[in-house]
Amino acid sequence: MRSREVHVVTGAFGFSGKYIARRLLDAGHDVRTLTNSPDRENPFQGQVKAYPYNFDDPEKLIDSLRGAAVIYNNYWVRFNYKDYSYDQAVANSLKLFEAAKRAGIKRIVHISITNPSEDSPFEYFSGKARLEKAIMKSGFSYAILRPAVLFGKEDMLINNIAWFLRRFPVFGVFGDGKYRLQPIYVDDMAKLAVEQGRRTENVIINAIGPETFTYRDLARKIGMAIGKRRPIISVSPQAGYFMGRLVSLLHHDVTITRDEIKGLMADLLYTDSPPAGKTKLTEWIKEHASLVGRHYRSELARRENRVKSYDTL
Repeated sequence: MRSREVHVVTGAFGFSGKYIARRLLDAGHDVRTLTNSPDRENPFQGQVKAYPYNFDDPEKLIDSLRGAAVIYNNYWVRFNYKDYSYDQAVANSLKLFEAAKRAGIKRIVHISITNPSEDSPFEYFSGKARLEKAIMKSGFSYAILRPAVLFGKEDMLINNIAWFLRRFPVFGVFGDGKYRLQPIYVDDMAKLAVEQGRRTENVIINAIGPETFTYRDLARKIGMAIGKRRPIISVSPQAGYFMGRLVSLLHHDVTITRDEIKGLMADLLYTDSPPAGKTKLTEWIKEHASLVGRHYRSELARRENRVKSYDTL
């Protein structure tokens, strides 16, 4: 009888990692997770064993990975903050890759971003490009998945757009709002990740959904779905950032950064590729219209509260 393979998912108690881990369990694998939140509520009734990242203790990190066949890497940060940064995330990721190599892991499924470039003026995109390059040179068998925007019941962007639409008489888009996004349902991406974990060929896949929206049209369709049809107005990036800062102060969060605004407006969340997911955001929003945007979702709350599940934050 063939023994069950061990697969490792970074951040399995978080957003995308949770969906990947659930699909791996359903496929009959043993699943471990590396996490900064080993005490967070475990949605898997103990089926997923949690280990800290141990970036500063390479031998412990290697031990937590030993015996695994595949690692699914979601580890990253959204912005620079007082106790974490893009540079630190890149350095830690490189430590993780080296430990996985030394532990004998053969394949990595890595979550990146659309349009990464080492020459990008945005650290999010340049850092992701550096990691892709390191993976390609590492000797791993790899699948690099490049989502633009993920949506699902725990997501932030779509939820917080809906939150704004529920609470304000108008919705402002940066500039003309014609820059594009291609959201993919988080479980569609998890399905793709697990499929790629079974394979051996090296691939890079733009993991986008079946619908393309301009930012203006995305806000309009979310408003229609939740019964809040607001006028969509153009605001300067500076004014939009200032409004975001006010919300950030009220919720002790970073609602949006200047780089995120510039990255949106540079059309970096769009790629001319066939869809990798089937679930349409417009249909999903209609099905979940009573819940989406009822509460503001805070990035910092998730990072500061290491016990509650994302569903309850």
